[in-house]
Amino acid sequence: MSLRGKNIVIGVCGGIAAYKIAYLVRLLVKENANVQVLMTPDAKEFITPLTLATLSKHPVLSDYIDRHTETWNNHVELGLHADLLVIAPATANTLSKMAYGACDNLLLATYLSAKCPVMFAPAMDLDMWLHPSTRENVKRLLGFGNILIAPGNGELASGLTGEGRLAEPEEILKRIQLFFHASLPLNGKKALVSAGPTHEAIDPVRFIGNHSSGKMGYAIASALQSLGASVTLVSGPTQLPTPPNVDRYDVTSAQEMLTACSTYFETSDIIVMSAAVADYTPIEIASQKIKKKDTHLEIALKKTTDILATLGAKKTAKQTLIGFALETENELPYAQDKLKRKNLDYIVLNSMQDKGAGFAGDTNKVTIIDRKGEIQQFELKSKKEVAEDIATLIVAHQATINS
Repeated sequence: MSLRGKNIVIGVCGGIAAYKIAYLVRLLVKENANVQVLMTPDAKEFITPLTLATLSKHPVLSDYIDRHTETWNNHVELGLHADLLVIAPATANTLSKMAYGACDNLLLATYLSAKCPVMFAPAMDLDMWLHPSTRENVKRLLGFGNILIAPGNGELASGLTGEGRLAEPEEILKRIQLFFHASLPLNGKKALVSAGPTHEAIDPVRFIGNHSSGKMGYAIASALQSLGASVTLVSGPTQLPTPPNVDRYDVTSAQEMLTACSTYFETSDIIVMSAAVADYTPIEIASQKIKKKDTHLEIALKKTTDILATLGAKKTAKQTLIGFALETENELPYAQDKLKRKNLDYIVLNSMQDKGAGFAGDTNKVTIIDRKGEIQQFELKSKKEVAEDIATLIVAHQATINS
């Protein structure tokens, strides 16, 4: 559940639990969120602004006026540009001010200006948390539409044990991820993506393969995950890192890829077969390295099972199935025929005649044909952008077939 590009403002209040926010900020940055930290004046007594600025990679804001630069920290702009405001730890004092509109520091001014959703994670001693005034303040804040991240039960700074402990950073991160995830268009959908080449063994040291790098499939897996899908990536041999929050299943041969894809196919809503699977594999695999003896070497080959056709035969009306075609001649007729024969919803055509398209590179130029015969041609783009275009079509198709 990547938070890439999300603008998250963290409001830190003056409580001992403020030390935990350093780890929360680190977790959010690791998820590629843009993090801006605001601190109440008292919060700086518990953790230094330098620590949080270093981790967030942005200056920490606390005052309306930056005395060093003589510039105004615009609370309205902070509130308008945020995708989410998280106040943690939220002290009893700050909860009270939020509940009744008090505005005596930059954090509270930003809260009152915010157009984005607001989460608050209280942290205080047991009796303070249970006091009727605190409970009433929480009730008012929930009534305003704010989101409570409830405190945990455990040992408190006072030495007492009970409710009031700030939720752990991992729990806060999970709540933030789920918040954004729930609003994504592919939330609740399962996606299966194949990527990379297959290697068909000739002997223990040689194989039949192709030049596929897997970059296109990996970009598609990442794009679908960023839209909320739970993604399983079946990958042939490649050196690419696994996209964040994607489940990866490594295979080598076409048969292994068929077995893996068949395992995940039935429960998948979205299937994108971008792997460059070998069409033929040796009939026999030599148990020892084949020695160089004769001028010529003949290797008997047999056809591999057509993975895309196998899956297409089992496809249901609620699934989106996409295949790829890399052609060198008569590109469009071949792709249209493949679309029909293999029961696809879309086929993505690459032409080796197009400069910048095809294997290994970071760009691609594709033509996408749908089941109705409609053709969309796209200009040369990065594979990340191509993946986003494909993901947009998938979102629309899933919305149509499930409406």
